[in-house]
Amino acid sequence: MDSDNQREDGHNASPIWVSDRPESEQTAAAKPSAPTSTYAPVERASVRSLLQQPRFRRLRNRLILAVVVGLVVGFLVSDWRVGITAGVIAAILEAVYRARSSSSVPAWRRSSVAERRTEAQLRKLERSGYRTLHARAIPNSEAQIDHLVVGPTGVYAVDSEKWDKRLPVRVQMGKKLFHGPFDMKPRLTEAKWEASQAGELISKAFGREVSVVPSLAIYGPPVPWKIMTIRGVDVFQGDRARRWITKRERALTDTEIDRIFDIATKVLPARYGED
Repeated sequence: MDSDNQREDGHNASPIWVSDRPESEQTAAAKPSAPTSTYAPVERASVRSLLQQPRFRRLRNRLILAVVVGLVVGFLVSDWRVGITAGVIAAILEAVYRARSSSSVPAWRRSSVAERRTEAQLRKLERSGYRTLHARAIPNSEAQIDHLVVGPTGVYAVDSEKWDKRLPVRVQMGKKLFHGPFDMKPRLTEAKWEASQAGELISKAFGREVSVVPSLAIYGPPVPWKIMTIRGVDVFQGDRARRWITKRERALTDTEIDRIFDIATKVLPARYGED
């Protein structure tokens, strides 16, 4: 639809309308037999509908928690002041927990809890100058980098894996990764290819070579080593992601970090669109 003819109220007629009909016909047409209304009545938002919004539900639940804790503690210690204090503390703790456990990636977009666990670790790196992009697509493919990290020690592609904890993780000859009876070579190959594609795209825009280190962060079964490079991919227990990134020498300046991050934002589009 032509945007020039679209009114803000949703009607297609232009607010300034000039007719090419004779003036006599316009005069006749201007005399309606009965008054009509052009606009539909506006439905007012009710208090009930507002209270059903997620934000208000969270506040309501927090208030209920504070009241319940306050009443219970106040009754047990027979001091209403202690009860109020306990209720306030409970509300603060609930708010802190929700802030730390929430994700910038909406729930319907997440493929597994593993990505949220890695994201929580990487969020703590922001105070040290690291910047992270989540769920970035490799152009012209179905591949995705779960987490791209740019910081003082370099650029990293982290893929979060949630594997069946009943099957052991093992390696043969330092070259083959197995999850139970399953050879994970295709997953290693995919992770390495994703990082190489990201490196090529960033390097081309940056003007010099930028290496992106590929990795698999595994959750579920125990990984019987700290960090092992298998077929060019660093493999480690999921909860080691933050230490894996920071235990390296400084490689980038603050200016380079900002520029590479901006480039990565452009050349690696968000898989599900920007929020």
